[in-house]
Amino acid sequence: MVMACRVINKRRHMGLQQLSSFAETGRTFLGPVKSSKFIIDEECHESVLISSTVRLLESLDLTSAVGQLLSEAVRAQNNTYRTGTSTLLFLVGAWSSAAEECLHMGVPVSLIVSVMSEGLNSCIEEVVSLEVPVHHVFDHIDNTKTFSGLETFSVSLGPFLQIPSDTGLMQKEHDLKDVAPQPLTIHNLSGRPVKSPQLFRPQAKVEADTNMSQTPQTLKNSLLADTCCRKSVLIHSRHLNRTDNSQQISKPDGFLEQHGAATPQAYRCNDLVELEVGLSHGDDSSMKLVEAAAQLQYQNVRTQQGSCAMPFMFDISRIFTCCLPGLPESFSCVCPGYITVVSTSSTTLIKELQNQPIRVVLIEGDLTENYRHLGFNKSANIKTVLESMKLPQDSSEELWINRVLEILIKFNVNLILAQGNVSEHLIEKCTHSKRLVIGSVNGNVMQAFAEASGAVQVAYITQVDENCVGNGVCVTFWRSIPLDVVDTVDGMAIMLKTEGINLVTVVLTSPVTAHMQSKEDRFWTCASRLCYALKEQKVFLGGGAVEFLCLSHLQILAEQSLSKGNQACSGWLHNTSSWLASSLALYRPTVLQCLANGWHKYLSTLIYNTANYSSEFEASTFIQHHLQNAIDSGSPSSYILSEYSKLNSGIFNSGISNKLGQIPRVYDIVTPKIEAWRRALDLVLLVLQTDSEIITGLVHTEINSQHFFQLWRPLDLAATGRFLHS
Repeated sequence: MVMACRVINKRRHMGLQQLSSFAETGRTFLGPVKSSKFIIDEECHESVLISSTVRLLESLDLTSAVGQLLSEAVRAQNNTYRTGTSTLLFLVGAWSSAAEECLHMGVPVSLIVSVMSEGLNSCIEEVVSLEVPVHHVFDHIDNTKTFSGLETFSVSLGPFLQIPSDTGLMQKEHDLKDVAPQPLTIHNLSGRPVKSPQLFRPQAKVEADTNMSQTPQTLKNSLLADTCCRKSVLIHSRHLNRTDNSQQISKPDGFLEQHGAATPQAYRCNDLVELEVGLSHGDDSSMKLVEAAAQLQYQNVRTQQGSCAMPFMFDISRIFTCCLPGLPESFSCVCPGYITVVSTSSTTLIKELQNQPIRVVLIEGDLTENYRHLGFNKSANIKTVLESMKLPQDSSEELWINRVLEILIKFNVNLILAQGNVSEHLIEKCTHSKRLVIGSVNGNVMQAFAEASGAVQVAYITQVDENCVGNGVCVTFWRSIPLDVVDTVDGMAIMLKTEGINLVTVVLTSPVTAHMQSKEDRFWTCASRLCYALKEQKVFLGGGAVEFLCLSHLQILAEQSLSKGNQACSGWLHNTSSWLASSLALYRPTVLQCLANGWHKYLSTLIYNTANYSSEFEASTFIQHHLQNAIDSGSPSSYILSEYSKLNSGIFNSGISNKLGQIPRVYDIVTPKIEAWRRALDLVLLVLQTDSEIITGLVHTEINSQHFFQLWRPLDLAATGRFLHS
């Protein structure tokens, strides 16, 4: 176990301090250029290389209540989305520090909770302006152009995050032909098409009657151009290009909402390769495997559907990984069917079964003598008449195994797949009788074989009849293993296939065993990003763009609230009788500023981790410079889009050579990112309120129960607080 070391001040909110301490351990996992950690088991002295928040928390000592809550939040995020955990962990730490800062400045807990929640909700509404629609990306999937077949692009992670050339993540320069200039049509709020002005001018106010006939001279160096030379399309969005003199409408919660009449603009993504490159975040090797799996699944579905083709949905529940440590990286591949590892003692059996269709039986639970299905109740009315007639355990298992073999022989079954554990004795007997038994098979794999082979899953082997047996399954070796590495591989990889099966296995290999878990995690992260992007049909502009928009939006709200708060305080004694209302106006700017500081820390760490800056202070200065520019522009979202449009010729391309031609956009998935923000703030506010209830409860006891305190002197109140936290 690894301990998170930090001095805890027991006079302050211990829960918030513990959250900050735990979050500090995962700072290096933020961003695409991650610093991996070696975790060594103190008991067996085995080591594993980790580069994800989930694996880190599994290795930390999280026995406290706060640690358990943090672990549950991260696991819930990972189990649902398989991405966003690093963001969640960092924001937990940043906003814990923000809540502590508010407490030190005397802000009431109820106002911290209220304003922080409202602030995050306001940010979530604001970042809709950076959503990019994703439509019809599989329309041209049959073209020869693929992510795997392309020369790798030079990867830029957006205007606020670049990968330096010496990190090893820089990809080969890719020459693209100029895209023919096209007149762009956009729609105003009434829906009538108008010619577009110059794209993404940084000025806050756009004159509708100026440069109406202008068209962009070239899209080669602009991120408006598709990474695969497809034409860009602009669609309507009500959130962009707000004017300086736009009307401000006061919302019930006290925030100010701006409504501008300027013409909106947005991007669109219609190409699978562009989407995959944008979602890879520099991990092109994992995304190539994801793309190959999607292509194979698409072909399988189209073959089955024929002319009655339904819209294709990328289904990662029918994709599985088979990890083979000890093999070279070049052995990683994507194959149709199910690939798994069996004992080398089955080599002779596999040779006899391959190249012929065999019959299969599917067992839902364990394949053991004593297995009973969930909910089974043993009859209470059975009594033992003669104790001496009871058979020994070995004889009982032998009788059961003989019964199983009789059933398999009767229905000519040579393959048994069990979802649970399998009796070792049964496996040996079946191997001798030329029958292959595989246990611990995923439920979705069982379902896929049931659909393709016609088999029916049963709970007990004794339930098998002719209607339950599947047909047409083929067993073969996955591939030959070089003699120089055959001794380093445990077991033997085999492939199970049948015609029409909707199942894809991604084989992951690595010569370094400790690196295997990290490689599998990275694959599933890329697969989940692509899956959710296609499912939601939208993505965010990435590389810190949405976080920067949140930062600038909160900064503007804080300044507006400060101005409004000063006006309220000036007339407080005469016009206001509500203490809560006056406190809200007084403390709102402070809380919003602290919440914004959390975003500022996030972006500074994100940029610092790319090794473009020598310190976080330098990265923070960089962010502050653009923050001021965005606020001065009057429309932070338009400012961000403007920086995207001139990515190759501005200060945002630090660390990237100006010689590079096309730099593709980076994308983030929408719902997982927003849920990571929500979970982070919900956890911080839960711990804040719990800490406050404990502390205020103790203070209330000291003030109002002085004459009873002598009776409770043996009770250590500090120890009680520690107990409630543990």
